[in-house]
Amino acid sequence: MALIALEGMEFFAYHGCFSEEQIIGTRFEVDLYLEAATQEAEESDVLSKTINYQEVYLLVKEQMAIKSKLLEHVGRRILNGVMKSYPEIEFAEVKVAKMNPPLGGKLGSVSVTLSTEGDD
Repeated sequence: MALIALEGMEFFAYHGCFSEEQIIGTRFEVDLYLEAATQEAEESDVLSKTINYQEVYLLVKEQMAIKSKLLEHVGRRILNGVMKSYPEIEFAEVKVAKMNPPLGGKLGSVSVTLSTEGDD
């Protein structure tokens, strides 16, 4: 079993409850952790025997391009897309962070972390 991590993915997107956020946009960071068996890839050195990082990145990018009010909604869409594309993934966790959120004060980020743990 291996833990595959795509960390620090940066996107400019238009998520937020305020209409201004969906017009002006802001920067987001996404971390994604995937647990899957990789023994075949470890032995064969063949990409098709493991999770294709580029395809996963493009899936995250696609979901980040869809406007949402809530980070929870974005995170769940990312998890659902990854699990649908790669049924061999046994566990996934995503963290979606909005950088410099407009909350009336200085704040580096707000984030939501979701996982497939407990999903049936």
